Amino acid sequence: MAKKILVVDDSALMRRVLCDIIESDERFQVAARATNGIEAFDLLSRNQYDAVVLDVNMPKMNGLQLLERLQKFKIPARVLMASTDTREGAKTTLDALELGALDFVHKPDSAVDCRVDSFKRTFLRTLDVVANSSLPVFDAAEKTLEIKKTATKMVDFAKKFSENTPGTKIVAIASSTGGPKALHNVIPNLPAELDAPVLLVQHMPKGFTASLAERLNDISPIGVKEAQEGDELQKGMVYIAMGGLHMVVRHAGGRYTIHYTDEPNREGVKPCANYMYESLSDSSFDKIVCVVMTGMGADGTEGIKNLEAKRKVHVIAQDQATCTVYGMPKSIVNAGMADQVVPLDQIAQEIILNVGVRR
Repeated sequence: MAKKILVVDDSALMRRVLCDIIESDERFQVAARATNGIEAFDLLSRNQYDAVVLDVNMPKMNGLQLLERLQKFKIPARVLMASTDTREGAKTTLDALELGALDFVHKPDSAVDCRVDSFKRTFLRTLDVVANSSLPVFDAAEKTLEIKKTATKMVDFAKKFSENTPGTKIVAIASSTGGPKALHNVIPNLPAELDAPVLLVQHMPKGFTASLAERLNDISPIGVKEAQEGDELQKGMVYIAMGGLHMVVRHAGGRYTIHYTDEPNREGVKPCANYMYESLSDSSFDKIVCVVMTGMGADGTEGIKNLEAKRKVHVIAQDQATCTVYGMPKSIVNAGMADQVVPLDQIAQEIILNVGVRR
């Protein structure tokens, strides 16, 4: 049975284009349309939809205000945000994800550009993930608080037993669909004293990764930044790959530095985590902790497989129950490469236990 979709956009032309794209796929049908958040709230109060395609900037009630109202009245909705790639748009998108949106697509400014095949494929693929998600729409604040309390206890535990994690270490994380929201349950729970640098490849367009880094840095004890060409890796720092380029690590003179390459998309994405993992093959780290989180496809599997042939690797995969889409971790598990399969709220703890903290 086709999934019922609600399209919310104040532009009549954009609504028509998006509806045409949705109706072109037999998996979906446009069940209703709304021109602003007030109309959408009324529809969502009285009807159930498998997914909502939501614009941000609208009169009377915008997309963020609608999400706030849905959260206030506990009205469930699987929301796909349609966002621009401006700096302001990127920040708004992250706000939307924190308010319950499951994912986002970069919507071109022109309705004509929405008819391009590449946008159609991305839009329909992401809509399918959102419409079929089984995750709860709104997270309980009490659960997030409990995660942070538990993580603090694990830091104290790691300090007591840090002699069990000798040598040099690095953490390398890969995430995609559902990742920005999931990372808010991992990165803020890593301490500034973490005894390793952290590399992070999150599949996002150019312009979004800087805002993600700023947001995570504001709420995390560990430092977070969008990695720049030539950055030297430091313990207790998270380096997020820049959107639109592949991030690799090079080793020279006892220093590890970030570099970018502009090779073609791999696994259909740029940045691709496979490049990050493979670049660590010639490193001298005593332990490499690879973490593969929620996401479509199989990015990370080939890279870790090639890395394992040369270096000591410990692989942590996010479990199916807490993934927005169980694609990337599933590929790792099916390949028999996962040393641990853990829920989202335990990933930070396992990272801490595997690399330790500086005293």
